[in-house]
Amino acid sequence: MKSAIYMDGNKFTEITFKDEPEFERLVKQNSKTLFGIKTIYFDLKNKIDTRSLGSSIPDGFLFDFRDRDNPEFYIVEVELAKHDFYKHIFPQITKFFAFFKNPVSRNNLIEKLFHFVKSNSQLEEEFKKYSGKKEIYKAIKDTIENSQNILIVIDENKPEFEEVMETYTDTWDKIVKVEILKQYSANNKSIFTLNPDFEDIGLIEPSYQEETEDKYTESFHTENVEQNVISIYDKIKESIIKIDSSIKINPQKYYISLRKNRNFAFIEIKKKKLHIVIMLPYDFGRRILEKHKLTQLHESVQNFYNGPCFKVTLENDNNFDEIVKAVGEAYKQQNK
Repeated sequence: MKSAIYMDGNKFTEITFKDEPEFERLVKQNSKTLFGIKTIYFDLKNKIDTRSLGSSIPDGFLFDFRDRDNPEFYIVEVELAKHDFYKHIFPQITKFFAFFKNPVSRNNLIEKLFHFVKSNSQLEEEFKKYSGKKEIYKAIKDTIENSQNILIVIDENKPEFEEVMETYTDTWDKIVKVEILKQYSANNKSIFTLNPDFEDIGLIEPSYQEETEDKYTESFHTENVEQNVISIYDKIKESIIKIDSSIKINPQKYYISLRKNRNFAFIEIKKKKLHIVIMLPYDFGRRILEKHKLTQLHESVQNFYNGPCFKVTLENDNNFDEIVKAVGEAYKQQNK
């Protein structure tokens, strides 16, 4: 059923896309609007061998540089909801899972993306702006190796998404994120709606979470993670239990929360690093974590976590006593 938006006396009518290429062009031409100005969207359909990505070429690749120290990588697949899920969408996405697990395929893609960036001076300058002093090839490689996501942009929701995410927790539920994009038009002007907002794509918990309380476990988060990262996580847990043995380790879809009466820290485990959001004001955290780099979080992200907080990224356990001190302070502040 079509919807409409009424604004300033105008009726903006929902657009029905005639075919997938038209929808793909909309995403490509408006990528900065939809995903943010600190993103780079690649359309390399005519430049990639199908064998590089499991005999299937995605509609695009997206680098998200909002957190420059921890950029995110997405294989982007643009779909129309009228397509059959199990005959068209499901097999397409499944091929990308195989790509992420194949180091040869990943290296082939890294090479192609690097040469494409180097062949376009404007794109190269933009990449340099976000990657800083890091060499472009290494920036691309590090991002793809450490951040593996599949983003489906579709014009209507399909109930099958929830079904497969409940069933395939180690692939669909962990890697795939879905955005519902609509376009409304009136008097040669357009309005876009994107649900959820891309800024919150890694924060939204599934609607079925409460019904499947034990669905997510620590092993869900530590699967295919390098051993040094698991060791850091285990060390955090050991330190927390020493503070208070009744603290709950609470795995959710996108993070593991630490809580007593309230959440006081959130751990996000990546393949080669670990992020921890600590429920303290940024300036307060800087005084404790003198030897770690803190990331300030956008106001909407802090609102999601229900209070002032910041993020620290750990790749080793250097100066670990500072982390324990900060997490312990957050525990005291949140559980007064």
